[in-house]
Amino acid sequence: MTLSVNYPNQNRNYCTFDTKKINSIVEKKENAIPEIVTGLKNPANEDEAIVYLYILNILLDKGLDKKIVSDIYPTLSKYNNTKSPNIQTYLAGIYRKTKVPDGFGPLVKMLIQDSINPPKDAHFDPTEEIGGAILDYLA
Repeated sequence: MTLSVNYPNQNRNYCTFDTKKINSIVEKKENAIPEIVTGLKNPANEDEAIVYLYILNILLDKGLDKKIVSDIYPTLSKYNNTKSPNIQTYLAGIYRKTKVPDGFGPLVKMLIQDSINPPKDAHFDPTEEIGGAILDYLA
């Protein structure tokens, strides 16, 4: 299944996705985790990685057991050093919702990295989500 994303632009500060394809994966609930992990381990491109992070975010909103995210943290950690504002935003959202203990350090690193070298051509500020996730960890 080809997964793609429509990135933020000057008129919209959020990504949009093919909801039919997304919903077909989300409907599987916990059974979608192997597909998500495979997609995140070997994405065809950044779009695919973002889509799978987005799907994981949706599943968390729908009550996915947070322990599952702890179990797949090694796969998520692959993205801890990304400079992509889109991946950073979705990853920070996942860490914020789950408070995976190993996620705190990478969030701080992303915040510092983006403060020193702000993402270019980002139509939103990923540091807002990153900072919010850090504050949730500290709360």
